[in-house]
Amino acid sequence: METPTRVLIYEDNSDLRASLSQLLAGSQGLELVGALGNCTQAATDVARLTPDVILMDIDMPGMTGIEGLKCIKKAAPQVNVVMLTVFEDNDRVFEAICAGADGYLLKKTPPVKLLDAIGEVRLGGAPMTPAIARQVLRLFPRSKPPVAATDESPANLSAREQEILGLLVEGYSYKMIAADRGISIDTVRSHIKKIYEKLHVRSMTEAVSKALRQGLT
Repeated sequence: METPTRVLIYEDNSDLRASLSQLLAGSQGLELVGALGNCTQAATDVARLTPDVILMDIDMPGMTGIEGLKCIKKAAPQVNVVMLTVFEDNDRVFEAICAGADGYLLKKTPPVKLLDAIGEVRLGGAPMTPAIARQVLRLFPRSKPPVAATDESPANLSAREQEILGLLVEGYSYKMIAADRGISIDTVRSHIKKIYEKLHVRSMTEAVSKALRQGLT
């Protein structure tokens, strides 16, 4: 039997925390390991509860979600952290991405989409609602350096790798890319692994950020 994904929630709104807890506790393939109202002991919580994925409210008393994110990434960089927010705030989106957030969703995200996002981030994706993805696109300069007439980009990405990187920047999941390009998810993973190697990055967030900064798509 496949090992369930262990999920930890940080959310100071008790009603939303209860709602999220109920959703996750009743979902196949997921195990709710904790639902906490603040992240002031984030590093200790992670060591004690060993989550695979954390849903992190960006606004909490005592310590903000972004501060908690930084603590978690320092103590346990392998843990995936998806930020939850009410507002599409440019500065916070940028700060969270720079701090290593693996995804960024609005709290009004439908339950099914939220569950999909947890699965996506475990597969190496970077789930973002379309509104947030558009905000991310605006955060980086889009000027492109002149490129010679060739099928490779300045980072030596092949034409297909550029296509896939472009879809990642637009917020596509692995499954969506596979369907859009008519290829298997395993093939998508293989392309993304090569993209990581060529861009010298280790995560989807880093790849998207570098692509946007350098105009690679």
